[in-house]
Amino acid sequence: MTAQEQMKAEILAKVVEYYRQVHAPAQNKPFIAGQSRVNYAGRVFDERELVNLVDASLDFWLTYGDYSRAFEKRLADYLGVRWSLLVNSGSSANLLAFMALTSPLLKERRVERGDEVIAIACCFPTTVAPIVQYGAVPVFVDVELATANVDVSQLEAALSPKTKAVMLAHTLGNPFDVRAVKAFCAKRRLWLIEDNCDALGSRVDGQFTGAFGDIGASSFYPPHHMTMGEGGAVYTNDPLLRRIMLSLRDWGRDCWCDSGVDNTCANRFTKQFGSLPRGYDHKYVYSHFGYNLKATDLQAAIGCAQLEKLPAFVEQRKANFRVLYEGLKDIGWLLLPQTIPGADPSWFGFLMTLQEGAPVSRNQLSGHLERNNIQTRNLFAGNLIRHPCFDSLKEGTDYRIAAPLTNTDKIMNDSLWVGVYPGMEQKCLAFMVELIHWHPITA
Repeated sequence: MTAQEQMKAEILAKVVEYYRQVHAPAQNKPFIAGQSRVNYAGRVFDERELVNLVDASLDFWLTYGDYSRAFEKRLADYLGVRWSLLVNSGSSANLLAFMALTSPLLKERRVERGDEVIAIACCFPTTVAPIVQYGAVPVFVDVELATANVDVSQLEAALSPKTKAVMLAHTLGNPFDVRAVKAFCAKRRLWLIEDNCDALGSRVDGQFTGAFGDIGASSFYPPHHMTMGEGGAVYTNDPLLRRIMLSLRDWGRDCWCDSGVDNTCANRFTKQFGSLPRGYDHKYVYSHFGYNLKATDLQAAIGCAQLEKLPAFVEQRKANFRVLYEGLKDIGWLLLPQTIPGADPSWFGFLMTLQEGAPVSRNQLSGHLERNNIQTRNLFAGNLIRHPCFDSLKEGTDYRIAAPLTNTDKIMNDSLWVGVYPGMEQKCLAFMVELIHWHPITA
């Protein structure tokens, strides 16, 4: 071992010691009902994430590098897809996935401005934002109340000669009927983007969600199934879509060389592109109007350690969900989550919808939980078209509503969710069950 290798090994050994003295005690504080703060999600990590992070920082490569390449391959292998591309957030993943469909390389299947994309309004806004920002038209259908996912019976009503794609999320880890949606898309030659940001590790008939559509997208923000702090990914089995997304992620360039690498094609100064001079440097030829959406190798280093833990995280989320479900299924005025046949969700959260005649309102129940230090969340935007961002848009021109959004509005008014993340203790889950059984008349 060289002197430098010895020094690095000593530094990393100190990192392990630092984790055990500083972070491990903070993660293992005992739960005290009503006093301990129970967030809906949180980071779950150990010394391996810190060691990887410091290891990457000592190399000081910083941008896309060895850890990024390793993460992309391991994520693709986990999901059973050919390629994944690391990006800087789940919202960037959605942006990249949608913008790939606008590439001229797709010819007649290209999504152009004014074309329509079927979506739901009961979602996180960045599932829909790229559609609107580009100038395509989102066409909204309602959701099923029991799953908070797309009502597939309304897809036909949303169809028009302008429809080019369907872009949907698996709500809180609960898979939408991806078999029916995929069949609908295949019959009409529509693109399917799966926003898999809340569902990493979910399966339908044994296959991972995100791997059914043409493109899947993930988020690695701290509340999600695994974290890099900030980060995301897109994945696909289609070589042309992979090529387009690589270009769009990396400034729109035509070249596919890795950062710091030149002349992978061995024709860097010999080709003709557009009306550029023949032999113009291929590293500076742009085939798309792109972005810089890359993550750093520091983030990827954390992600590599997290990905090793992902199967255990998924199983713990399922176990925590079961505790809440079994503890709350006797409450007649609460509608609890249901799944489609063949679904095996990797739950992101536990959704509850108040039934007609419930003794409390959603905000009363949420306030009761929050006063007892249990963090709650509404189901994201509830109904996105009711938000100020839609005030300047014109219905029928900038967006369409294919069917009344009755259940979407019901969820907006009467639903909330709590967390099931792997860091939750059984005492914490039991306390949540106890609190949710609260009745204002007897309180």
